Amino acid sequence: MKKMFLAGPFKALVSKETQVMSEAHIAQFSDIIDHFEQQNWSVHCAHKRESWGREFMTPAQCTKIDYDEIAKCDYFVAFPGAPASPGTHIELGWASAMKKPMILLLEEGEEYAYLVQGLGEISTVKELRYNKAKGVDVKQVEALIEELESQRHAEAV
Repeated sequence: MKKMFLAGPFKALVSKETQVMSEAHIAQFSDIIDHFEQQNWSVHCAHKRESWGREFMTPAQCTKIDYDEIAKCDYFVAFPGAPASPGTHIELGWASAMKKPMILLLEEGEEYAYLVQGLGEISTVKELRYNKAKGVDVKQVEALIEELESQRHAEAV
């Protein structure tokens, strides 16, 4: 079974009033999770694990779990955040240090940190630019993963 770690801004997306992410933000993550789980992938996403903000873990708990799950994943997929998500950027560093193939989901028209823009110089990275109104096309994510798979197989030969 293939494993994905899906990362992105979290605390900044949780409403102070409702203590939960908006339906639109939940759908942004759920669409990817559901698509890949239907294909028998294991998808780890802190947002879902912590009930979209209803059940935040302690910093000690979530840090250890996220680090361990990144270590076990085959692919690291992330919304880096614009503005930058500090937690997601830490996870990007972990994934890069662990040599995990990455897909960065970048919203069209947004500026990203220079170190995010240059990550492909030191890591295996594919970028997917998406339109916020239309959301992420999960088929494009799947196609990028297939490209990464082909690249890995070619390098192994």
